[in-house]
Amino acid sequence: MIARSAAVHPVRVAAVLLCLAVAWIHVQDQGGFPGSKTPHYVGVGYYLLEAAGVVCAALLLAARRGAAGRAGWLLTAGVALGPLLGYVLSRGPGLPGYSDDKGHWAEPLGVASLVVEGVLLALALRAVVADLRPAHHRLPHSRPVRGGTLLPVRHRYPR
Repeated sequence: MIARSAAVHPVRVAAVLLCLAVAWIHVQDQGGFPGSKTPHYVGVGYYLLEAAGVVCAALLLAARRGAAGRAGWLLTAGVALGPLLGYVLSRGPGLPGYSDDKGHWAEPLGVASLVVEGVLLALALRAVVADLRPAHHRLPHSRPVRGGTLLPVRHRYPR
């Protein structure tokens, strides 16, 4: 099933790998597992992000369409957006009781994390927007007719 998904949905497979990369990067940043991030709320945030990355990857592999697929992509957006926001806050104004990263904008692992999360966010937003489009806008072979509706193109074959 995974091999078929990989051939049919390369964007989904890329998102799965990026979700796992977000989790791995944050395990590395906290010094391995269980890690040692202080204050306590920062460490808990790391654990929640790492777990969400793994759960998100599983959801994307398991759910293709419908509410479960949409939930997987929305969680994917959260897995990307959460650490992006945390990066900006921790390096900019700082977080309460946490100043370890303040001003360290070019930390290599942090920059790698930004790239991974940025690509992941773009894939997730693309998938969510595509899922919200009406079904008649998603026909693979369609042509516009009067009134703006789309009709399937019928191919003519020689008799």
